Amino acid sequence: MKHTICSCIFLLLGFSSFAQYHLIGDAQYMNPDCIQLTPDIEYSEGIAYYKTKLNLENYFQVEFDIYLGDKDEGADGITFVIHDDERQFDAYGTWGECMGYGRWSRDVFYGTFIYPSIAVEFDTYQNWRQNDPPSDHVAYLENGTNFHTSYWNNKDDDFNLEDDYMHNFRFRWEPDLKQISVYLDDKLVYRGIRDLIKDIFNGQKYVIWGFTASTGRKHNLQYFCLRTLTLNK
Repeated sequence: MKHTICSCIFLLLGFSSFAQYHLIGDAQYMNPDCIQLTPDIEYSEGIAYYKTKLNLENYFQVEFDIYLGDKDEGADGITFVIHDDERQFDAYGTWGECMGYGRWSRDVFYGTFIYPSIAVEFDTYQNWRQNDPPSDHVAYLENGTNFHTSYWNNKDDDFNLEDDYMHNFRFRWEPDLKQISVYLDDKLVYRGIRDLIKDIFNGQKYVIWGFTASTGRKHNLQYFCLRTLTLNK
């Protein structure tokens, strides 16, 4: 859909999302269903965490519309993150190419980043340090680094997410299979097997989830709108 702030449909949620998110930085509500992560300005960072923790022993699926701007040379993108950082609902990463999630270098543990964690990035600006392709892309990340060796861009060197359209995003966790599935506009863009409780979160099953985003010298309006949330308890 073209850039229009939607009135979205909630499943399994009985009250306004105004009470449901902890906001950091430039994040703010646009309406009861949509949260702006960054305004269209330089060096902005915004984070929104859902206040109820996720139990990784249970099935989980969440569906959003995400908006990444209308300038093809804008920046930097959005991440969907699941974490157990010691800062809990106040965890944040570095701005710019790190999108409020990661750190400048995968090899140097300085600065601020979200750890332990997994994330899905919707990256709209090429940064060589993170091994980005020239096109916009989707990639799976772990433990506070944006560096990746694989990505999805629909095999299109001109793939563009800054097209003034809302894009549908679904994240699914199936604990019996230990399987992560990520969909963008109804296309499967990532599927992986990972024992999240054991291999990422050191036995912790209750974790925080939400979105991070940032801009740098280049910028775009970036926001998300929740459509459905399905939790099996």
